[in-house]
Amino acid sequence: MSSVALVTDSTADIPRGMRERLGISMVPLKVMFGSESYLDNIELQPAEFYRKLTGSPVLPTTSQPSPADFFDVFKRLTDEGKSVVSVHLSGAFSGTYQSAMIAKSMFEDDADITVIDSKSASYGYGMIVVAAAELAARGASKEEIIAEVHRLRREMRLYFLVDTLEFLQKGGRIGKAAALVGSLLNIKPILTIDDEGVINSADKVRGQKRAMARIAELLQADLGDRPVNLMIALTPGFEENAKDMAALLKERFNVSNYVETEIGPVIGTHAGPGTVGVFVTPA
Repeated sequence: MSSVALVTDSTADIPRGMRERLGISMVPLKVMFGSESYLDNIELQPAEFYRKLTGSPVLPTTSQPSPADFFDVFKRLTDEGKSVVSVHLSGAFSGTYQSAMIAKSMFEDDADITVIDSKSASYGYGMIVVAAAELAARGASKEEIIAEVHRLRREMRLYFLVDTLEFLQKGGRIGKAAALVGSLLNIKPILTIDDEGVINSADKVRGQKRAMARIAELLQADLGDRPVNLMIALTPGFEENAKDMAALLKERFNVSNYVETEIGPVIGTHAGPGTVGVFVTPA
């Protein structure tokens, strides 16, 4: 049994079966539709969320876990004699990382807890947590696991292709006029996350196919002809978008490993249905 336990939050979008197989503890954020509150990826699964989202006149809201939520998980694991590595959504997007840090500060100094800001989102850090848990299962030390987390974080290339500007506008990311013009011109924003964990626009391309081709070009510029690990995150109901993106990248790259997952309710609140996340690391 591993002496190192991995903790993350629900925005990592790690499939439930994978979390359970690897023993990854997940602390959920919350999604609110008016007065109705749901635990992300526990009480509200992606397919149901997107059905509610498309029928809702207002954008749902999200909230971070409390320090107490993390404290309970950390205490259970440290009481079992585990060292804890806790990896979370970029602190630029949410107070989730800060809640985990506060929870850590509630322990005595001898509690072996390391909290890491992934400076990423969705499976962009979910795959890092999975890789860390696989190392832990093979008996790697805490220091080796933390070093691998930082290495993968440096090497990760990620892009989000947003199907519609509507949800970025509702969430205050862009103005209403820009969203209207963009929609009329069929503009597809390609988003990325920089080294500080902040969302940036990598490009804006007219049309879905051109946008996918542009993502492939951006990845080739960074990774060349090296073999890669490819992860695609999709939204239920838009599986064709993910299928097309994966097919294009498999043509352009030597893909050693392919994983597909779903974008959960919290990330989906801000990105909207039809979003495709592309995450690539050198193999």
